[in-house]
Amino acid sequence: MTAASSSPNPALRIRKAAMLGAGVMGAQIAAHLTNAGVETVLFDLPAKEGPKSGIALKAIANLKKLSPAPLADQTLANAIIPANYDDDLDHLKDVDLVIEAIAERMDWKLDLYKKIAGHLSKTAVIASNTSGLSITKLAEALPEEMRHRFCGVHFFNPPRYMHLVELIPTKLTDKKVLDGLEAFLVTTVGKGVVIAKDTPNFIGNRIGVFSMLSAMHHTDQFKLGFDTVDALTGPALGRPKSATYRTADVVGLDTMAHVIKTMADTLP
Repeated sequence: MTAASSSPNPALRIRKAAMLGAGVMGAQIAAHLTNAGVETVLFDLPAKEGPKSGIALKAIANLKKLSPAPLADQTLANAIIPANYDDDLDHLKDVDLVIEAIAERMDWKLDLYKKIAGHLSKTAVIASNTSGLSITKLAEALPEEMRHRFCGVHFFNPPRYMHLVELIPTKLTDKKVLDGLEAFLVTTVGKGVVIAKDTPNFIGNRIGVFSMLSAMHHTDQFKLGFDTVDALTGPALGRPKSATYRTADVVGLDTMAHVIKTMADTLP
């Protein structure tokens, strides 16, 4: 199922959003929501030294240095609100959308959901940017009355430029919530949306990671150089110029390891 901008479903009214996690994806999704005119709060762990929201502050400052630029205008960085989980959970009381984008650890995500649940409004939509963990399992950390407003929303890196977003409902996700979020992503954020089943690594990573692992296997088998493999597996095959190994670097080797482990642990 692919979204169309002419969809009859009304978009959710998202005036304020919270991003949980100021890492590679969290900070850049926050930037793109800000590009779209959404007031955005960027959360991370409290810093051990300096300002309590220092981790989020550093991530916001770093947005100005990234290429390709995640911000439509560098001054938009000033609009992103830095926050930490110790002092600033009160920001959550009036957010319309929460997107979690912390490390791909199920236990960490479950603990965070339990921490924030009591601070959210009765209408806030909650979503995870997980690359492939079970959305149904993640929902179990939320109170039952919130689970119909929870789903997966998987952006690809870099989120400003990658057109695709996967939406992953659970059996409990309210169709109006899903349709409204889809319409918001299409009309306000400018994305192309596919609805994916709650299976390991969903659609994009299920296919893409297998392709990358296959190339890596042949790299070792035929003793090829990384540059050679990227020359063969990029535009020559109709694929992006980042090819195999540059893509792995952009995604992050730690994230790749988590995604591969999810496949190894959950696929037959």
